[in-house]
Amino acid sequence: MNLSALRSQFPALMQKVDGAAPIFFDGPGGAQVPQSVLEAMSAYLGFYNSNLGGAFFSSDKTVAVMGEARQAIADLLNSPSAGQIVFGANMTSLTFSFSRAISRQWQANDEIIVTNADHYSNVSSWRQAAEDKGATVHALRINEEDCTLDMAHFESLLNANTKLVAVTYASNTTGSINDVKRMIEMAHQYGALVYVDAVHYAPHELIDVQDLDCDFLACSAYKFFGPHVGIVYGKREHLEGFTPYKVEPAKDVVPGRWETGTQSFEGLAGVVAAVEYIASLSELDASHARRKRLEAAFTNSKMHEMALSKHFLSRLKEFPQIKLFGITDESRLAQRTPTFALTFEGLEPRQVSEFLGKHHVCVWDGNFYAQGLCEQLGVMDKGGVVRIGCMHYNTIEEIDRLFELFAQLLG
Repeated sequence: MNLSALRSQFPALMQKVDGAAPIFFDGPGGAQVPQSVLEAMSAYLGFYNSNLGGAFFSSDKTVAVMGEARQAIADLLNSPSAGQIVFGANMTSLTFSFSRAISRQWQANDEIIVTNADHYSNVSSWRQAAEDKGATVHALRINEEDCTLDMAHFESLLNANTKLVAVTYASNTTGSINDVKRMIEMAHQYGALVYVDAVHYAPHELIDVQDLDCDFLACSAYKFFGPHVGIVYGKREHLEGFTPYKVEPAKDVVPGRWETGTQSFEGLAGVVAAVEYIASLSELDASHARRKRLEAAFTNSKMHEMALSKHFLSRLKEFPQIKLFGITDESRLAQRTPTFALTFEGLEPRQVSEFLGKHHVCVWDGNFYAQGLCEQLGVMDKGGVVRIGCMHYNTIEEIDRLFELFAQLLG
């Protein structure tokens, strides 16, 4: 990839703060946004701001924008149809909504599996729904040496009473990628549904819901260079078979029956532009199918991100005072995203992030709502971790600047 040309598309990367270019290692909390996405959202709001179903041009445009957004996400996820894509305010709200509908028929002897790797949007939603029905919730442990899920423990939890497995594709804290496809196969042997949180995974790897055979998969556009729009893919038989909570006058047809209230139509215009931006990383022209361009684009970005991870891990060896949680083996770079969870000897995570912030290097500290993971790792009551999150727009030089600052901080 031509990083200079790529970075020039992002206003945030071109700005100066106190005369210096800021460095954004906060991607796991929300990626920066290219100019094309900003322009698409502004154009919609400026000329076509309307709702669905009107007998006039701007409403027609809004209907078209929504259809284009469904198709763009269908291409991104390889959904069998655009009609299996549901939009909402954010992934958390959508997941709570789906948890209520899916749990309607749960009973006291039913069992649900959540994981210690997940953001709690994919834990609390199911745990609270289970509490309402008297169902049992099991928490799947992680392997602490690499922060992947303990598959032997998972196998021991599955049984004929298992109704649903909620699992993250990749940890938003450590970057470790889980073998979700295998977990889905195992869960389906017991007739359990699988709800996949792909929020952290989606910016880094191409998703194929048909290959996974997942029942549901959720992600968020603001993590892959777009606006704040939540997304859920569902198998058609589930979207039609479960009964969502909705207002009576709303049409009871898929996928709209799952979408409460007025959607962010400007956000959906931005979603289309974000998917097109990712596809542009392939350097294939628009004569190629968008899915094909996305396949090439993610291959290109993955190669660059693995190079960033390799360099980060190499530089980290210079600092024995810093502990990394997650995959450290350079032969396993394909099994992680370039997201790194760190603790510093003698320093609280907030002290580190504040020091870096004063130098306009943006990183996050805390538990990132991955409460089970931080509890199992023993850092929950210690301020969590410092999270360094690279995206495809980050550079080797930015990583070197980060480690220069680490050297200053650690003396």
